[in-house]
Amino acid sequence: MEFIGKKTGEKKTAHVLDMTEGNPYSLMLRFTMPVLLSQVFQQLYNTADAFIVGRYLGTNALAAVTSSGNLIFLMVSFFMGLGMGGGVVISRYFGAKDEKQVSRSVHTMMAFGLVFGLLLTVIGVAFTPTFLVWMRTDPEVMPEAVAYFRYYFLGALAVVMYNVCCSIMNAVGNSKRPLYYLIFSSLVNIVLDLLFIGGFGWGVWAAAVATVISQAVSVVLCMIYLLREGNIYTVELQKIRFHRDILREVISYGLPSGVQNSVIAFANVIVQSQINSFGRLAMAGYGVHAKIEGFVFLPVNSFNMAATTFVSQNLGARQYGRAKKGARFSILVTVLMAEAIGALYYVLAPQFIGLFDKTPGVIEYGVMQARIVSLFYFLLAFSHSVAAVCRGAGKAFVPMLVMLIVWCGIRIGYIMIVMRLFQEIRYVFWAYPLTWSISSVIYLLYYLFSDWVHGFEKKTA
Repeated sequence: MEFIGKKTGEKKTAHVLDMTEGNPYSLMLRFTMPVLLSQVFQQLYNTADAFIVGRYLGTNALAAVTSSGNLIFLMVSFFMGLGMGGGVVISRYFGAKDEKQVSRSVHTMMAFGLVFGLLLTVIGVAFTPTFLVWMRTDPEVMPEAVAYFRYYFLGALAVVMYNVCCSIMNAVGNSKRPLYYLIFSSLVNIVLDLLFIGGFGWGVWAAAVATVISQAVSVVLCMIYLLREGNIYTVELQKIRFHRDILREVISYGLPSGVQNSVIAFANVIVQSQINSFGRLAMAGYGVHAKIEGFVFLPVNSFNMAATTFVSQNLGARQYGRAKKGARFSILVTVLMAEAIGALYYVLAPQFIGLFDKTPGVIEYGVMQARIVSLFYFLLAFSHSVAAVCRGAGKAFVPMLVMLIVWCGIRIGYIMIVMRLFQEIRYVFWAYPLTWSISSVIYLLYYLFSDWVHGFEKKTA
């Protein structure tokens, strides 16, 4: 497929995937596999940090690193949500075969990444101690946690820019190129972790430095590729700026996703603060479970990314029946995958947790949470799948509202009540299946009875 622009001339579309033609199921699978491998290597960044830190530096250092996930996600998630909006805008124009608007969207996204990446760096470095005190971090863990966070946020620009580059390439169906760069940078991260911590004997801060360096490597590789001339999504440095109309669209589609991500992250930070009150073993066990859950849920997340791109491209091309077919397929596959993964994790939880830390208390807490939540993964998958379809249809406000009410309001309210009544950590873990169940019922009703396929047309009107 080629696009011929009125002013920009002929552009290559090598490595892009037009999802408006061909078998929808095979197209989604073709898109998903590179994304899945990319997600696996992305997860290796922090998981490698946790694994190596736990092996060489002990439980306190492991607690400092593993407890960082929710706070980092809270800081980064809003900007990542806005980036999702940019991906939806690019996919929509790509599906409509509007080359000029694709280019303007790409350059707006690059400007967005530069500005907000720098902003996130300043905020993260300046307020790290405040955030950790607010989360009731164990005093024994605090010095190492502050060091890890501060060094991590010095590289926040690289984190944001990598996600922007991936959003651009994924929006046009090019899910393979980010995979290649991520594999290389993940290996760099692991080698640097082993060198800095295992070889030089440096502290937990060195794990963050290794992550920052490897993220910067991936951004450089992405930019070298995007700066090549001839592709429909080619970046030209002199054209990087905010286009007001495109920025409005990005905010319109991305702000709800950003708020949604922040809401989920905020709720998880509240949960983390309650977990922290049970001490460093609970912190480490909860954190290790979060790392493992991030891995085991990657196939579902990857398929959801494919669903968002598929729905967005096909609605941009006004192929409504095809968009519905892809949405149904995505929901079915992700629900079945999630439950199979959850059953496997339920059985093997002690072995998985023990890979990170052999301390009996850490394993006990991690296994307790895993066996409470894992058999309910099909509900989590359903909620995320319908939310992905909504984002692809330009209806990002719907998942934002559901997450705000259920995953934030109800979850936090439930935790505050049970902590007053019982003071047992297992009741905190039950907050997840409870809120997944409620959100799934709401999403099912919305998916079945709303006119979600005409989201773009209504916004335009």
